[in-house]
Amino acid sequence: MSDSINNLADLAETSAPAAPAAPLREREVDAQGRAYATGRRKDAVARVWIKPGTGKITVNGRDQEVYFARPTLRLVINQPFGVADRSGAYDVVCTVKGGGLSGQAGAVKHGISQALAKFEPALRGAVKAAGFLTRDPRVVERKKYGRAKARRSFQFSKR
Repeated sequence: MSDSINNLADLAETSAPAAPAAPLREREVDAQGRAYATGRRKDAVARVWIKPGTGKITVNGRDQEVYFARPTLRLVINQPFGVADRSGAYDVVCTVKGGGLSGQAGAVKHGISQALAKFEPALRGAVKAAGFLTRDPRVVERKKYGRAKARRSFQFSKR
């Protein structure tokens, strides 16, 4: 062995250059310059389109303040933009079906997160670290026969 490595400095000089970072995904945008994604939560399914704009969010043809009257639901929808530091940078148009308002808000959040990752692949790491790209698998347990609800039994009567 002609090259002897005696200390860490020698090792640093001979080491190969660092491998490049993981390649970014391709940007997925349609002909109108929008990114599309589907979000799901409980029984709700949201189809979401985002494009650069002023931060207007439209849900089923209505403004978000009208459709989601509760401030907590609007807060849920805007979480991905806060994590990605893109508040007010994108216009969102979405249609949502099924479930209740809470599930629909979660579905819209999931869809916005997926669409953000498609529009700007560099944001995928931040949105994924916050856990917004993962579909929440929790759904309502089905009702069983011989029971009042999924687990609740009928009231027991001794006599």
